[in-house]
Amino acid sequence: MFTGTAGTEHLVISGEIFAMKAVGVSDLASMPLASPSYPRGPYRFIDREYMIVTYESDPDAIREALPEPLEPDSSNCVFYEFIRMPDSAGFGDYTESGQVIPALLNGEHVNFTAQMFLDDEPPIAGGREIWGFPKKHGNPRLSIIHDTLTGVLEYADVVVAVATMGYKHQNLLYDVKGRKQCSPESLLEKLGKTQANLKIIPDVDGTQAIVQLVGYNLTDIQVRGGWSGPARLQLHAHVNAPVADLPVRKVLGAVHFIADLTLPYGRILHDYKNAR
Repeated sequence: MFTGTAGTEHLVISGEIFAMKAVGVSDLASMPLASPSYPRGPYRFIDREYMIVTYESDPDAIREALPEPLEPDSSNCVFYEFIRMPDSAGFGDYTESGQVIPALLNGEHVNFTAQMFLDDEPPIAGGREIWGFPKKHGNPRLSIIHDTLTGVLEYADVVVAVATMGYKHQNLLYDVKGRKQCSPESLLEKLGKTQANLKIIPDVDGTQAIVQLVGYNLTDIQVRGGWSGPARLQLHAHVNAPVADLPVRKVLGAVHFIADLTLPYGRILHDYKNAR
């Protein structure tokens, strides 16, 4: 509720009065004024759990899904992900699901986030506003059902993705025959790879205020466990969750791992409005 005369407006929150000074507004991490959606970063994630299914898809569909200057990396592969985040600083407890496409940017291998669906408002708002994650509200679930790691994504009460993986078939961090601990380097390399998002923010007149290809790299990564195993993936057509537009030609396998990590702020890889 706003009170006061012209030029001396205040905001009343829970009986307390806050002056709407410009310096106070400048210090806010996010909107809305009364209860910002998310605090300032960087953002730390504890026990973040991934199931990533790698599959071959249609090369023309991959090319269509990549904004220039990104180019296909010729693998014809797509990663379908389910991620459980039970302890995320500033964002809470949530699950997300989506597709990532391996690509090339000026010869460098990067991962482009094509689609994401999750069930929590703060990371939807923060993800879109800061890094340009293509996040929409959906209902993803990642759970262990007897001997199967199971991921399901629903959008508007329709199942659009189902992934299943044999639970902890092959330990990637332990050599059973040699009875010794293995290096997590391959998983660290996967997690530390440059990730890219297309960030589009409209101006108040409906024109594009920001059009950027944004990059970021996860940091402070500690892998808690990692496993591989057989997997299957089904994608179903949906107008507002078009994951099936990158069709499954052949499932190549899956990895399941748990890690602690930090999501820092990003950087501009390509500015479309100022490109020459």
